[in-house]
Amino acid sequence: MVETNGYSDLLRRQRLFYVEHITRELPYRLAALDRLRESIVEHEELLTEALQKDLGKSAFESYSTEIGMLLHEISYMQRHLHKWVERRRVSTPLMLFGSRSSIHYEPRGVVLIIAPWNYPLQLALLPLVGAIAAGNCAVVKPSSDAPHTASVIKKIIDECYEDEYIAAIEPHAGVTSQLLELEWDYIFFTGGEKNGRLVMEAAARHLTPVTLELGGKSPCIVDEDADLRIAAQRIVWGKFINCGQTCVAPDYLFVHAHVQARLIALIKEEIARQYGNDPRLSPDYPRIVNQKHYDRLVGMLSHGKIISGGDCDREARYIAPTLMTEIEPQSPLLHEEIFGPILPVITFGDVDDCVEHINNHATPLALYYFTNSKKRANYMIAHTESGGVCINDTIVHVVNNQLPFGGKGRSGMGHYHGRYSFETFSHAKSVVTTTTRMYMDVKCAPYGNKLKWVKKILK
Repeated sequence: MVETNGYSDLLRRQRLFYVEHITRELPYRLAALDRLRESIVEHEELLTEALQKDLGKSAFESYSTEIGMLLHEISYMQRHLHKWVERRRVSTPLMLFGSRSSIHYEPRGVVLIIAPWNYPLQLALLPLVGAIAAGNCAVVKPSSDAPHTASVIKKIIDECYEDEYIAAIEPHAGVTSQLLELEWDYIFFTGGEKNGRLVMEAAARHLTPVTLELGGKSPCIVDEDADLRIAAQRIVWGKFINCGQTCVAPDYLFVHAHVQARLIALIKEEIARQYGNDPRLSPDYPRIVNQKHYDRLVGMLSHGKIISGGDCDREARYIAPTLMTEIEPQSPLLHEEIFGPILPVITFGDVDDCVEHINNHATPLALYYFTNSKKRANYMIAHTESGGVCINDTIVHVVNNQLPFGGKGRSGMGHYHGRYSFETFSHAKSVVTTTTRMYMDVKCAPYGNKLKWVKKILK
């Protein structure tokens, strides 16, 4: 266990261990991933209980969105890592005749991973899988807002690794600021935009590169030609999973005027189908993480007309799946990331109005568009900017570890999952090896009449 005043010493010890080059050996990386996988499996019940205590998650949701995703990522890394670590040959231009070019992937060094509370297990350990696969040492700081999960994460890491290789920090007030005072080789942060700015400012003092996985207001658009029943099912699932506390959850809903009444009716039916007539009694409907976020969300309920849901219980940290209309243009529902089970519904008549709205605001982390027209779908993809897009679904793009996951602009920078995690936590080193069997003097002075040959080669 790392003491509060031992962070500098921990960093020093990890640097000493890193320069021994043990972590770069492929068998060492694979063995480290094996230990993590075995420990997650061994502590599955403990993790499920912790996630239920912190966020009210069901066993199904805990496994499908956190535990299972981690195990799948580790397996994917283990299957492909031997290919990724090999030097990659690239072509060499004629002007470097006699040379061979390649890319070598080397670790960043000692990395800091700062995790959020909404998916406290997955978003702490998924980046760690990439850091281990790339050959780094790492320090993981779980979220203090999910204390039960943080405790199990620390238990797993302490059991799997010596802290000079991988360490977990006991989360408490002020620990993140203390860690950010130190000079890391890389920082991976998942959280809100406000704290992301603080991380970037701290990293800039040491010129430390960062990945910021933030969030923002991810729009969902249902056009008049969409399959409304499918749209309702997938919007309800994507919005209310984890009680809306998902960085890629649909944050507001644009609905074409011709289908709005029908879609709202179907969404209400779908909420009842998935969570029952009283979601408070459903074992599958989670809770708000704490009273602070509960109070923030309840405050948003006064900024429009509630057409479904709206029931609240502060002691139980319960807010029902809620639909709202008649949203004022300056409402926080349209300007702040909601991060809860409240879905504002906005009518549109021309899809270009949705495109204009999206492009006039901060780039969202995700965009969801329901349509049966490939032409319209391609138009939406080409004319809007976002971290990722799903056509006729929500959230599912984060599951495919062959796709990069990450934001753009205020929704984040950098990406990860699968090979992209390996590359994020690696430095791609350029290497040119030149033969000594021939002597090429074109590039050397005196230049004389060599310019004409250089012009021909470079053309």
